[in-house]
Amino acid sequence: MLYSAKNTVLRREPESSSTSASGISTPSNSKRIFAPTGGSDTPGKAIQYSNGTLELSDLSASPLDQFHAWFDAAKAAEVYQPETVTLATASLPDGKVSARIVFMKELDERGFVVYSNWDTSRKAADVRSNPQAALTFWWHEVERQVRVEGRVERMSDEEGQVYYDTRIRGSRIGAWASPQSQVLDGREELEKRVRDVEARFEKEEKIPIPGFWGGLRVLPEVVEFWQGRESRLHDRFRYTRVDGEEGGDGEWRIERLSP
Repeated sequence: MLYSAKNTVLRREPESSSTSASGISTPSNSKRIFAPTGGSDTPGKAIQYSNGTLELSDLSASPLDQFHAWFDAAKAAEVYQPETVTLATASLPDGKVSARIVFMKELDERGFVVYSNWDTSRKAADVRSNPQAALTFWWHEVERQVRVEGRVERMSDEEGQVYYDTRIRGSRIGAWASPQSQVLDGREELEKRVRDVEARFEKEEKIPIPGFWGGLRVLPEVVEFWQGRESRLHDRFRYTRVDGEEGGDGEWRIERLSP
């Protein structure tokens, strides 16, 4: 296996393997991780989810209303940073998928908003070729998960500036300085870029939002609400848009899914 970084190459000897009668190559070493229990008090037994249940009668007609209610409940239950979400994107035509943890910073009548660099980052390249994305929220303390799938749209600089102005100065400077996901010669290169941007905006309190940085709104087409249950027999309900303007409330079909 070859590990590489700029000006650095590290090599690792390949693991030995064996080939079965079927022709499938399998590593000869034992498993490094196998069936972790996830914090269960019973050795060898997976933790059970028993905090709540979810029924059709519990749900709002709109998935955005339902998400807002669950988000407020997560905050009340002191879920750690409930805005934390996995954003997944995929490039075309190769179909390679990438995912990363980001923060949802806004929920409006159209959808879910995250902020990032939309020029040099991997996700930027993905959405340029494939303007679709998925979000997954996991709230451990209340044993709930929310999944969102839909088309994406860039927000205007005017919309993004409103949020950008709430960030601490260092984060606003950092947005200008970092060519996100690009290879650096070292930490010194990044720190020099930061110093250059600080000098550029030295006497300015109002820093404009970079044209390459801003909000991306995920317009939901499918939203799933998941409540953990014992024996992995979870409650799952899926909202699917059936009509109405994209990004608006419209009409939604709600179906219970098998766990």
